[in-house]
Amino acid sequence: MEHVFEHVTPYVGYVYPNETDMAWSQLIVIYPYITGLVAGAFVVSSLHHVFNIQRFAPISRFSLLTALCFMIFAPTPLLFHLGQPTRAFNAVITPHWTSAMAAFGYVAGFYLCLLLLEVWFAFRADIVAMSKVKTGLLGKFYGLLTLGSDDVSERALAIDHKIARILAMIGIPSACGLHGYVGFVFGSLKTREWWSSDLMPVIFLLSAVGSGVGLVIVLYVIISKFRKVPTADDTMRGLLYVMFTGVTIVMVIEGLEMLELVYKAREGIETVRALVAGPIWVGMYIQWGMSLFALVVTSALLLFDVHGKRLVGWLFASGLAMMIGVLAMRWNVVIGGQELSKTMKGLLTFYPELFGRESMFVVLMISICPYITLWLVTKVLPPWNDTIASVKHKMA
Repeated sequence: MEHVFEHVTPYVGYVYPNETDMAWSQLIVIYPYITGLVAGAFVVSSLHHVFNIQRFAPISRFSLLTALCFMIFAPTPLLFHLGQPTRAFNAVITPHWTSAMAAFGYVAGFYLCLLLLEVWFAFRADIVAMSKVKTGLLGKFYGLLTLGSDDVSERALAIDHKIARILAMIGIPSACGLHGYVGFVFGSLKTREWWSSDLMPVIFLLSAVGSGVGLVIVLYVIISKFRKVPTADDTMRGLLYVMFTGVTIVMVIEGLEMLELVYKAREGIETVRALVAGPIWVGMYIQWGMSLFALVVTSALLLFDVHGKRLVGWLFASGLAMMIGVLAMRWNVVIGGQELSKTMKGLLTFYPELFGRESMFVVLMISICPYITLWLVTKVLPPWNDTIASVKHKMA
């Protein structure tokens, strides 16, 4: 009979009255999810820009633009959650270094500036070419983007490449710090047994790379279909290696975390088990099911040395599964941690709003915005070599 009264009293067991209203909603779920996509896309870009792995060259600049566009909207869920977005500046103008949340403003601001600079140096030669080919307002716009630097000599381009590589090298630890910090925020909260784990920053970071690589795979395949150009087989194989490595390490570490939680058997472990089997059981099935699917598919693709259309189709499916699985993991962590009572003797049930300031509708709109922005940015700064080649041909 308990399920009849769930919406009236969405909790069971011993729960404090102030816990019946959850402070962090689904907006805080997509915040670490979006920042994770940023970190993963940037890693793919850096594999070419920093480590000079040529198989990632066809998608390195696209991955860089993807990281930038998603980074622009990474703080948006937090601003909606604040209710009064202007309060966000308080953390910047009044530094409070003992607070991980307050330090985020500086970390995110630095990383966004770094991405903007790297994009400008990576695309400067193309911007100059566009400014000489395009006419009217568009030509003037590209002229402004050059910032007065129209030297495209070999020496100037070599300097651009060197600076972009230095920025990418700085960006790798910055990306790790950006998303590792999110896991640090949860892992440092000792009052929540579901969050208090030393492995939390590592799990967040590695799962971020997995979801970001999945995002790049999905977008690359879809855009190639729309552009009616084949995907580079060598590039897809490279993404396969990264995806397999990411999903394998993530599943091992997440499994170790669960094993450690059960093995320590601290006070309240029975309630944790009830949480996994109760309020978040769907999310846990999605998280582990999608991860296992991605692991099996990528393992089979490597084992049987698959190429061509079968590689593209199955890798696309595994990339999409990884994105869904990581999103479910973020839900299980953020919402699941709050569904445990502080007494560890009760469970709550979270019912998301469909409409409102912190509703599923707002989450959907925020989630769509980076994709629309990426589409517009790729129109202004085409990341594909064949498009740039046609522009340079017009110049000649």
